[in-house]
Order: sequence, then C-alpha cells, then structure tokens
Amino acid sequence: MNKKKAEKIVQSLDAYYGKALPGLAFKDIYQLTIAVVLSAQTTDRQVNAVTGALFAEYPDFKSLSEAPLPKIEGIIKSTGFYHTKAKNIIALSQAVKERFGGTIPNDLDKLTGLPGIGRKSANVILSIGFGIPALAVDTHVGRIANRLGFVSSGDPFKVEKALTSVIPSDKWTMTHLLFITHGRKICTARKPSCEQCPIKKLCVWDAAKDEN
Repeated sequence: MNKKKAEKIVQSLDAYYGKALPGLAFKDIYQLTIAVVLSAQTTDRQVNAVTGALFAEYPDFKSLSEAPLPKIEGIIKSTGFYHTKAKNIIALSQAVKERFGGTIPNDLDKLTGLPGIGRKSANVILSIGFGIPALAVDTHVGRIANRLGFVSSGDPFKVEKALTSVIPSDKWTMTHLLFITHGRKICTARKPSCEQCPIKKLCVWDAAKDEN
C-alpha cells in the first residue's frame, strides 16, 4: 500500500460517511475510559445501555474505586464477562487514584499498565479522549485493513503499524472511526455489500477466495 492510495481511501470514506463519531456515549475522560473497558466483546449499544446508571451512581474514579463488587456486577451484567469487567474497572479506578492522583494518564505505557486496558483501549483513550494521534485496531479496523491490502495479518499491532506508516498522524483518529463505520454498515464480516461500497475500485479483496 502506498501513501497516495491510502489517502484516496480515507478521503473517499470521509466523503461518503461524513464526520464519523464514536459509538460510545461519554461526557469526560473518566466515562470514556470505563466505557472502553466495558466495550470488550460486546457492542457499544450494550455498553451505553448500562453506563447511564453506572455513572450516575459512580461519577468519578474515586467513587468507583470504593464501589462494592456485587453492585457493579449487577449494573454491568448485560455487557457480558461482567465478573472480570467489574473487577477491572474497580481495580483500574483504584490504580488511577493511587498512582496518578485520580487523573487518567495520557501516556501509552502508563495506560496499558492499568487493569483492563490493552493497546487498543489505550489508543482509543489517547486519540478520542486526549486528541493525541493514535490508531486503535479493533476487529472492524483489522478486517478492512486486510481486505483493502494495507496488510496481510491478523495481528493488531502489525495492522496498526501498516496503517500508521502510510496514513498521516492527523488522520489516524478519523481513519479508526471511518473504518469502524464502514465495517458496521457495508464491509461486514459476513456478506459485505460490495455493490454499495464507495471504495470498491480501490479494494483488493476476493470474496470467493476468502470463503474457500
């Protein structure tokens, strides 16, 4: 993939979808951080359905750090894997309070050192929460990057490196959001709507070959 083609892909998706917005509902960096952790293995809609009640009762890291585990499990149960997620967001809140004075850090290494936060989640927090250039790779981003020919790998880190090597840093957040939007609306995992795709001519994916 060369930079010229990469730029055309991003520009075409931007022209087609307009401004792509995050699917998670949040009002501040605390809410974004917790929502991102809860979003693992579930949909943004499922997360948004529980965070209203969660944030109303626990509006910051300090209050969440002191929350009873069973209470948090009950609130977030519908997001799946709620035992682990509840433990993680409480432990994360405790760590933020103890290590960083209650303020989430804007550093990749410090973020990934917190419970429940991997590289993808850290990149979302950095890019969407702090406006720091980062490109988070989820299943949609990985699938589309492979289908378009940016990379041939299921490794999220390799996908991230392939994308960031040809896309300017000021377009990383936009690319992340556009690829997610495209993956949900047209370039779905099964039976993508290739006839409707605005970047069909730029795509190298062979559906028949991929299914064999």
